Amino acid sequence: MTRFFIFLLLISALIFVSCKQNGELSKEKSREFEEVSKEIDLLEKGSANDSQNSNPQTTAPVYGIKVKKVFPHDSTAYTQGLFFHKGFLYESTGLIGKSSLRKIEPESGKILKMLKIKGGYFAEGIEIYNDMIYQLTWISQTCFVYNPETFNLINSISYIGEGWGLTKLNNRLVISDGSSKLKIVNPENFNLLKEIEVMDGNIPVYNLNELEIIEGEIWANVYLTKKIARINPESGKVNSWIDLSSLYSYLSYNETPDVLNGIAYDSKDNRIFVTGKLWKLVFEIEVNQN
Repeated sequence: MTRFFIFLLLISALIFVSCKQNGELSKEKSREFEEVSKEIDLLEKGSANDSQNSNPQTTAPVYGIKVKKVFPHDSTAYTQGLFFHKGFLYESTGLIGKSSLRKIEPESGKILKMLKIKGGYFAEGIEIYNDMIYQLTWISQTCFVYNPETFNLINSISYIGEGWGLTKLNNRLVISDGSSKLKIVNPENFNLLKEIEVMDGNIPVYNLNELEIIEGEIWANVYLTKKIARINPESGKVNSWIDLSSLYSYLSYNETPDVLNGIAYDSKDNRIFVTGKLWKLVFEIEVNQN
């Protein structure tokens, strides 16, 4: 099952939504969206279970990891985006009726601030740029811009195509849309400045998802795999892969883990955080490059 089929499911649900009350969905429509959210959840989890071992072919070197620390994480959070800022993790969660923006204390996993995203939006990747939080939506072609202290909405920006992952590269933003291409856009208006096709040797890398800049490379979760691609931001070449399959041993045997998604970097203390959709843990990791 792919996101295309989930898209069809969403469209079917949205046909029934034709009105709002005071800018919010009515109780009846909210219940409809809740049911659709549950179905999307099951579809993506089923797809993940079927495809979890189908890692992409690779010619670039593959490195393992060492887990340095483990932190609690809200297991109901359908993680779509993650970044670290001034000692805290900021997270975007998805699913219609469950999408949110969160500020989290890493050590305890405590949610210090949460904004629920209303109006039937499916939230996706987030990043902080120029002291503003940018949050993509999946198929609504809208990016919300917030004050990072209050979570008050500052602006909304329209763009073309799907929104999956988001990160910043110097004075530009980088968007993934599930294809093999990354879009470099102007943060002010999301005008497309450049496209980079991500390649491992001569093989395009599809399903690029959550993004993070770490020491000059773009790190990307590849949807439905247990690997992160480390990408040269100029050429799109995959420099190496990081195999995160060992993290699954930390999850309970009676759980059915959803896919990896979520990369955050603390540049001051050189800490890398990763997690997954509906995971109960956030991991601080170190790459074994031996």
